[in-house]
Amino acid sequence: MYTFSNRLKIFSIILMVIGTVGVGISFMTSHKSFKQVEQLLAEEAHHGGGHGEEAEHAAPSHGEQATNNSHGETAHAEAGEHHVDKHKEHVEHVMHQIANRPWSALYVAAFFFMMIALGVLAFYAIQIASQAGWSPVLFRVMEGITAYLLPGALIVLGIAVASGTIGHYNLFIWMDPEVVEHDKLIKGKSGFLNLPWFVIRGLIFIAGWSIYRHFSRKFSIAQDTADDNRNFKKSFRIAAGFLVFFIYTESMMSWDWIMSVDPHWFSTLFGWYVFASMFVSGITVIALITIYLKSKGQLEFVNENHLHDVAKYMFAFSIFWTYLWFSQFMLIWYSNIPEEVTYFVSRFNDYKLPFLGMVVLNFVFPILMLMNADYKRIPWFVVMTGLVILFGHYIDIFNMIMPATVGDRWFIGIPEISSILLFAGLFIFVVFTALTKAPLLVKRYPFRKESEEFHY
Repeated sequence: MYTFSNRLKIFSIILMVIGTVGVGISFMTSHKSFKQVEQLLAEEAHHGGGHGEEAEHAAPSHGEQATNNSHGETAHAEAGEHHVDKHKEHVEHVMHQIANRPWSALYVAAFFFMMIALGVLAFYAIQIASQAGWSPVLFRVMEGITAYLLPGALIVLGIAVASGTIGHYNLFIWMDPEVVEHDKLIKGKSGFLNLPWFVIRGLIFIAGWSIYRHFSRKFSIAQDTADDNRNFKKSFRIAAGFLVFFIYTESMMSWDWIMSVDPHWFSTLFGWYVFASMFVSGITVIALITIYLKSKGQLEFVNENHLHDVAKYMFAFSIFWTYLWFSQFMLIWYSNIPEEVTYFVSRFNDYKLPFLGMVVLNFVFPILMLMNADYKRIPWFVVMTGLVILFGHYIDIFNMIMPATVGDRWFIGIPEISSILLFAGLFIFVVFTALTKAPLLVKRYPFRKESEEFHY
């Protein structure tokens, strides 16, 4: 049996504490007054910033307005009043964007770690349904990672709901009744995009995923001491059923929890795109935890051939992710339909570095590092590549959420880093606690021997 070391446990708790403090500071400092934001925009204008410049031009000085009135230029006075209203509206918009940032940073990090667990659950189900012979020695690692899914998914749903109730519609503008009333397109989608149905759908997704995880884990442990293969057969049947459920719910979840932050935009490829990101991230974490446990003297039957296969999946799904990214981007760019292309225009204008940088992190780097078969067998090399891939897919989720919620007010700072630390600490604590609950090697699984002796 694996023992969760005190050092790692303390480390995870420290991450959670530091993350919680940072998140608290982020929320406390995110509420700026009208005057503070006005001053910020003026400073940006002075230093050549776009928003500040716009605000400065939008608001004529009091002296200018007085002159206009004294000359009886009524039209100019009305224009001045219009500019003042526009200036006020712009400042309030920036206030809202600044207030959105800690919510968005928290949501991005929460979703990122949740999607790792969900990606691993899907990968685990595929291994059982396909009766793969190479992977059973890694099943308990996968089961440990999926333990995070239930709390992680509930946290994501909780943040989403809280942002539209406790917060001032910080993530999803369709939760704001005033916006819905004045936006014809969002109003047309309100039968689907409304808070009660959003919560109900979310709970159905989480319940289905968690029920499969519970029973697959139950049958896996029961098979260790069974006299026959009945539990293995049950695992096979529910894995096949779960994969059908997963395909539908993963797509709907990606529409609800990510795509609806941009309710005016949609992509028919989006569900697959999010799936590719969660799948490669989940497989990468399997590799990292396996290498860590192996370095601690656990998983004695895991050899370089198992590592090679996991790294092959990392390589293959990095290419698959790129294929979907390019397909979505190229088709929308080529057709140049205004309501579709605005999604990428905003990202090119305000997020050029993270938007193009993630392509390097998620495609160019993995393909160069993992193309050679020998490199896939070197643990430190796989760890280094895996950490870059995970950072790249965090940036991918960042690019999906931030432009719609904070506009060009983004930065990788205290809100983002503290949110990552908080959920990384929680993830480590939950996963490694789950690993202590059962032996790290399945005992009576029909393909165990084949997996132990797996080689090329």
